[in-house]
Amino acid sequence: MSAARPLNTLRTFAVIAALPLLLTACGYGAESTDDGKQAEVAADAKKLSVDEVKIGYFPNLTHATALVGVQEGLFQKELGGTKIKASTFNAGPSEIEALNSGSIDIGWIGPSPAINGYTKAAGKNLRIVSGSASGGVKLVVNPEKIRSLKDVKGKKIATPQLGNTQDVALLNWISEQGWKVDAESGKGDVSVVRTDNKVTPDAYKSGSIDGAWVPEPTASKLVAEGGKVLLDEADLWPDKKFVITNIIVSQSFLKEHPDVVEAVLRGSVKTNAWINANPDKAKASANKALEELSGKALPAEVIDPAWKSIAFLDDPLAATLDTEAEHAVKAGLLEQPDLNGIYDLAPLNKVLKADGKDEVDDAGLGVK
Repeated sequence: MSAARPLNTLRTFAVIAALPLLLTACGYGAESTDDGKQAEVAADAKKLSVDEVKIGYFPNLTHATALVGVQEGLFQKELGGTKIKASTFNAGPSEIEALNSGSIDIGWIGPSPAINGYTKAAGKNLRIVSGSASGGVKLVVNPEKIRSLKDVKGKKIATPQLGNTQDVALLNWISEQGWKVDAESGKGDVSVVRTDNKVTPDAYKSGSIDGAWVPEPTASKLVAEGGKVLLDEADLWPDKKFVITNIIVSQSFLKEHPDVVEAVLRGSVKTNAWINANPDKAKASANKALEELSGKALPAEVIDPAWKSIAFLDDPLAATLDTEAEHAVKAGLLEQPDLNGIYDLAPLNKVLKADGKDEVDDAGLGVK
C-alpha cells in the first residue's frame, strides 16, 4: 500500500448519493431504534467524564460483543455511574450518520461502512479503536444447481447490497476465477443479485436466486432451507481471519472523553473473553438479546452453526481491512482511499497491556 492516497472522486460520491445504503455490513435497511436496554447503575457508582455514553450496533450475531456485553451488564460494570444508552441500526450508513450527528458516540460496524464513512468525511469523523469479530460469511448454494465452484458461472448469486462488504468479497472472488461482471449492474458471467438479507431466504426458496454470499445468520437460514455451504470466506484469508465487525468512535468524543472510551474497550475485551470462555452461555445471551430486539429468537438449527463460524476477538485485523478496501477499488466501486489515521489503537493496547494480553497492530494506518 502507498503511504498516501487521493480521496474518493466525485464518481464515488455520485454512487453513494444514488445508493444511500451503499457499503453496509449487512444491509437490512436504514432505520435505527432505541433498543430500550438500560443496565442498572448503583446509586453510589462513580461517574466518568460524561453522564451517558450513546452506543450503536446491529441486531446481528456478528455484533454479539455488543449484544452480550449490554445484555450481561459487562459494559455498565466498567462504566460505573456513567449510563449506557443503546440504539440498534439496520444499515451502516444510518449508523455513520448517527455518529456524525452525535446521536451515538461509539458503534459496532462492518469494514465497508467504516471505510466509506471515513473517506467521505476526509478522515475527520471517526476512528477505529478495536476489532470485535471475524468470519461468519459463507457462499451457500442450491446443491441441485451448483455442485462445484466452477458451476457458479452462469448462476444467480445474491449479496446484501451493491458495494457492501459481502458484495465486494463476491466480486473479488469472481474476478479471481477469471470471470467478468459489471460491478454496478451485477451482469456478466455470474448474475450478482443485490437482495436484502431479510428476503434472501424467500428468494432462495422461490428459485429466483441460486445461492448467496451472505453473513450469519442468513447463511445458516439458507442451509436450514436445504442450501449447501460451498465456500466459507474465512478459507480465502491468511490464518482464516478477516474483519467483519469493528468498534468505531467519534473523534471528538475520543478527544473529550478518553476515560469513557477506555471503559467501553475494557468492557469489550472482557465481553470477548467471557464469550470465548462460555460459548454456550454467550450464544444463549446473544439469542435472548435478539429476541428482545426482534420479538423472535433464532432456532437452534440456525444459531448453532452460525455461532460456530464467528470468532470474537479484540484485534481489528487492520491488514485485512486494507485488503478489503483494495478489493473494492479493484471492483471499480471505490477510488483509492486514504486510510491513513483511520485507526487509533492506543486506548485498546493500554487495556490489553493492563490485562496481560498482547498488543495489536494498525498495519501502518494509525494516527501519527
